[in-house]
Amino acid sequence: MKDMNELVEMFRERGYRITPQRQCVFKLLQGNTSHPSAESIYREARKEMSSLSLQTVYRTLAELVSLGELIPVDLGTGTVRFDPSVEVPHHHLVCRSCGKVSDLFADLRPPDMPEGYAQDFEVSSTEIVFRGICKACMTDGEDLGEREHRFSSK
Repeated sequence: MKDMNELVEMFRERGYRITPQRQCVFKLLQGNTSHPSAESIYREARKEMSSLSLQTVYRTLAELVSLGELIPVDLGTGTVRFDPSVEVPHHHLVCRSCGKVSDLFADLRPPDMPEGYAQDFEVSSTEIVFRGICKACMTDGEDLGEREHRFSSK
């Protein structure tokens, strides 16, 4: 994702107003590797700017997606997350216990589409999601089955 100044310039070029609310969202996304949801960005932004609405956050995220500066990612965690790491194709690691999402930058060969399964569909990209338990959750002391059940029932 571009830095704050580049995003401001990009928005101006397209006729978008540069509001303090949008700038707050931009700031929260800079260097954010947690793959935040709109709701988590909203919660953080409200700490700095009580006038910010959830609708403004959603609209700003949608604009950033349409400009190619964010990738919406549905990883089966119950909500769409946003990935500002758009420069290099990558995969994701998802913790079944806490829901943490991490980027995995690895040159993995995508699986071959079995003959007859493409259904007149041209595949343009492949994303692989690895599910497991992150290091922090492994040291929790909880039984693996309990953690997986807790996360899957959220």
